[in-house]
Amino acid sequence: MKELACFKAYDVRGKIPDQLNEDVAYRIGRAFATRFEPKHVVVGFDIRLTSQALCAALSRGLTEGGADVTNIGQCGTEEIYFATSHLGCDGGIMVTASHNPADYNGMKFVAAGSEPISGDSGLLDIKRLAEENVFSDASAQGAISFADLRVPYVSKLLSYINPAALPALKIVCNAGNGGAGATIDLLEPLLPFEFVRIHHQPDGNFPNGVPNPMLEENRAPTTAAILEHQADLGIAWDGDFDRCFFFDENGRFIEGYYLVGLLAQRFVEQEPGAKIVHDPRLTWNTQEIVTKAGGSAIQSKTGHAFMKETMREVGAVYGGEMSAHHYFRDFYYSDSGMVPWLLVTALMASTGKKLSQLVDERMKAFPASGEINRTIADPAALLDSAREKYAESALEVDETDGLSVSFADWRFNLRLSNTEPVVRLNVESRGDKALMREKTEELLSLMS
Repeated sequence: MKELACFKAYDVRGKIPDQLNEDVAYRIGRAFATRFEPKHVVVGFDIRLTSQALCAALSRGLTEGGADVTNIGQCGTEEIYFATSHLGCDGGIMVTASHNPADYNGMKFVAAGSEPISGDSGLLDIKRLAEENVFSDASAQGAISFADLRVPYVSKLLSYINPAALPALKIVCNAGNGGAGATIDLLEPLLPFEFVRIHHQPDGNFPNGVPNPMLEENRAPTTAAILEHQADLGIAWDGDFDRCFFFDENGRFIEGYYLVGLLAQRFVEQEPGAKIVHDPRLTWNTQEIVTKAGGSAIQSKTGHAFMKETMREVGAVYGGEMSAHHYFRDFYYSDSGMVPWLLVTALMASTGKKLSQLVDERMKAFPASGEINRTIADPAALLDSAREKYAESALEVDETDGLSVSFADWRFNLRLSNTEPVVRLNVESRGDKALMREKTEELLSLMS
């Protein structure tokens, strides 16, 4: 039995065709049907060149396992979350590798109610069954149907705002040749915005590079277009647009951390006492904002499956990760790359402020390094070295996710990635940018 290396902590992601191919996709479909015994599963696929064929193989596995399949076509991951709940399906599977290189693909899984499936809730069972590749015949094969759910999906997005109250903004949108452009085109006639489109057409060849705005080299085209067109705002997405990234009117990239605080404040003000979930990498800004607004800030392990699980457990209205994942109770406790920017434009309208004015004060109060990634030969030894160097004199050491160490005026988090062979570092301080930079360099020397 050959191990399937494409299974990760909470999704499938692997190189084509060595780690993931149509045979593996078929077996995953059979395994999903065996493990969950669903009557009805919704599937969709991103813009990658191999996605449609993988989705077809997956669907064949599901139907031969006895499940009916509704295929919603090329879409974003959040459209699978929407469709699973909207159609009342027993599960949903999105074929996507998000921001991975062009020769990768993968899958994300949800159960009924768009609840994520991770290693703790069935993904390891799917892996084992797909590896064993021994399936009994279903009593009856399922059927495949096709559906276009774009109209109700767009209505769901617009339910978060009042389009009539929005200003006539000029917005640069960079889909990175991923899937976000199609949704922008659907939204445009319903909003008072002028969109400046760059890298707009979906293209799985990724002629302008893999859509990952976390990489600094991918941000320049958005910044240049904002300055050229004197836009009010810039937005960029990853390939399956479950993450959204912001640029202010000066073309400056705004770290996702500060957007979490901004959106958290909005939800707590609308719902006093609300619970907000955040990840452990950068925390102080979110905690201060939520507490001052009368809400409750709750820490979760990093990663979409863990964030959603925590949100469901505590009934949080909103959850945010500094990696630009934003989760909403009223969007099935799922992440959306469209809802956040709609909410930010609504905040700009209600406050009369530019995006820079909405975040500048918080960026000064809690300067942060931004996430720094390094490939490390022995990550466990690195974490041991950092613990030995800093833990004894620290005010707090937290190992919810990696190693978080807090002092009176600065803190850091070091953690291993769940999806890539790297160690991630984040550093922040209380109002002291020089200290933050000094400590970042100090930790980087430990990582070299």
